[in-house]
Amino acid sequence: MIRLELSYRGILLLLLAAASAWVLVQLWPVVVLVFTSLVITVGLLPYVEAMVRRGLPRAVSVVILLVAFLGIMAGLFSLVVPAMISEFKDLRDNLPDSAHEIDKLLATFDINANLEEKAREINWDKVISGSEAVNAGQQVLSATVSIITVVVMTAYLLVEMPNLARFIYQFIPAEKERDYDFLFQEVTRVVGGYLRGQFITSLTIGVYTFVVLRIIGVPNPLAFAVLAGFADIVPLVGAFVATIPPVAAALQESSTQALVVLALLLAYQQFEDRFFVPRVYGQTLNLPPIIVLIAVLAGAELLGIVGVLLALPLTAVGRVWLDYALKQRGVSLSPIEPVPEAQQETGQAFAPDAPPAEDQGGATGASLMELAGRRITRLKRQRPPTQGRASGRRSG
Repeated sequence: MIRLELSYRGILLLLLAAASAWVLVQLWPVVVLVFTSLVITVGLLPYVEAMVRRGLPRAVSVVILLVAFLGIMAGLFSLVVPAMISEFKDLRDNLPDSAHEIDKLLATFDINANLEEKAREINWDKVISGSEAVNAGQQVLSATVSIITVVVMTAYLLVEMPNLARFIYQFIPAEKERDYDFLFQEVTRVVGGYLRGQFITSLTIGVYTFVVLRIIGVPNPLAFAVLAGFADIVPLVGAFVATIPPVAAALQESSTQALVVLALLLAYQQFEDRFFVPRVYGQTLNLPPIIVLIAVLAGAELLGIVGVLLALPLTAVGRVWLDYALKQRGVSLSPIEPVPEAQQETGQAFAPDAPPAEDQGGATGASLMELAGRRITRLKRQRPPTQGRASGRRSG
């Protein structure tokens, strides 16, 4: 018979763990917002530091960056939302005709799907009911409040980062300063590289979609291009999902036009996955495809769409910590030193990171030591040499 005994300390630790888990579950929406703000903060920090180095006050730099970002987002949404509402109305009115085009196409392969009849049987009043509209409005309101919270929290973190860095360094031993600073720089490099790479790929698929739809003659090409750019943010399936709305719009013209649009957009998806993304991201993320897939699925299960968006940067950050921990033990999954000159063509574009100092181990992200202030780190580093000289005098 197994006998299990717990000390009072063990019972107290179990109770504290249970209480912490309960608090975490209760505050999970807040935790998600904080994580999102931290990821955005780490990604935007090099840009803020670049403006500060050019003489702008930190608060002004943060305001400029966030106002520009929010202005761009508002402009893009103003392009997409009215166009998508118009396209949905057209799709609803023309769905039987579009289904007839698909039936004709499938009939060439001896497939009788009878989609036209099924399209005419749809009760749109039931699909778009009053309760559904209320639920959608509540979700939009909740999303808007969450976005405002993330923006405010991100702005606060960016402005107060030097004070936060000084607070953190109070608890870091002097001999570990360089290690923690290197890790922080690697994290900012990875997250910033992900955001920059995502901007490049989203812009490229948006331009390509606009050109293709404009040449073929699909209505609202700009709105579909912006929608493709946003959909591309979702890893693995985003580019594929971005093909559905323009193909549905082209189907209202003819099945041939829809097939051409589908073929061209799928061809770009293959180009992006096999050639473009590896060259844009370079060695920044350094994640195998199977790890990307598992991270996205886990993120979707835990946090929904937010988890999908945060899956890659958080997984890449975990890879940085794992590489560092293994390197401390003489093992490394992959080197985290700078990319050699022969491979620099796969490096990050539009990176404002300061050039790496010779004693920083090659990291190129924002420096936590610089944010905390050189005076504090110098005082801490002076202790070990002093002890060394004292021991030398005793040995002499």
